[in-house]
Amino acid sequence: MPPNARRTTLSDIAQEAGVSVATVSKVVNGRGEVAPSTRARVQELLHQHDYPAPAVRHSGAPGSPTIEVQFKGDLTSYVAEALEGVMDSAARCGAAVVVSRASGAPHWARDLVAAGRRAVIAVTSVHTAAHLRELARAGLPLVVLDPLHLPDGRVNSVGSTNFAGGLAATRHLLTLGHRRVAYLGGPATAVCNQARQHGYRAAMEAEGAPVPDGHVLPGEFTYATGLRGAAALLTLPEPPTAILTGNDEIALGVIEAARTRGLRVPQDLSVVGFDDTYLARMASPPLTTVRQPLREMGGAALRTALRLADGEKVESHHVELATELVIRGSTAPPGG
Repeated sequence: MPPNARRTTLSDIAQEAGVSVATVSKVVNGRGEVAPSTRARVQELLHQHDYPAPAVRHSGAPGSPTIEVQFKGDLTSYVAEALEGVMDSAARCGAAVVVSRASGAPHWARDLVAAGRRAVIAVTSVHTAAHLRELARAGLPLVVLDPLHLPDGRVNSVGSTNFAGGLAATRHLLTLGHRRVAYLGGPATAVCNQARQHGYRAAMEAEGAPVPDGHVLPGEFTYATGLRGAAALLTLPEPPTAILTGNDEIALGVIEAARTRGLRVPQDLSVVGFDDTYLARMASPPLTTVRQPLREMGGAALRTALRLADGEKVESHHVELATELVIRGSTAPPGG
């Protein structure tokens, strides 16, 4: 804003919209008792004038803030468990949660403020610089849960010790006697996938076990990646006897690809997942996996969002919770 420019006031907005200042105030603070058409007209004027939204006001009852939780894509078992952690923590903290798919609509952050949101939790979503600027203008704090890319210092995030998880899972397979261990992961650019892969490579290198060309494959965190990736790995001249995967859904795809080729898990092929969602416990055989504490991570994200919404500072903009290897029935010594 130029030094001598006058900031737009609620009175200016009210006069242009043809309503009272009280009505504009209700819209700004997300309160009810405003006709939808009037609310839409006032919101558009607020957008046009770039009116600064309040950072901490809330439309609900005192002490009951509302947090927006956004995710992209399908509501997978991974997203569902993370959301349960957010909601359980919200219930204990006396907060409300609204879940939505991430929107690219214009002025989406201001619309969230107008609806009474106090902060945003994004599950793995990647927010661009433009998103961050809009959130800052709207006064909405952002917390990213298990970020695909490490955010800068302007963004708070909660993740897990992915490197340690990949290391522990690979060591488990090596201890069983496997030497031909492959890694079938998610997107090559995702930092969580990179960390899991680095853990795998560190364990293989420490053991002196080779990683031949074609034994590390990127993909997506999907069942289809497991089907396609395992098909490629199991048709190699010297196929792996064990496959560490980037998540539980990929692992289930690997198990199915092995079954269609007449291979038994774990007698002919050991498989390890990552996340420990309910899919791991329902798999046949039950899946050995790295437990990523998704519910605890969701709770930590919720508590961080509430602190930021109240104007508090947090000790670190990125927090990692410990992973843990959970051994079940999908791993065994080679040829067992």
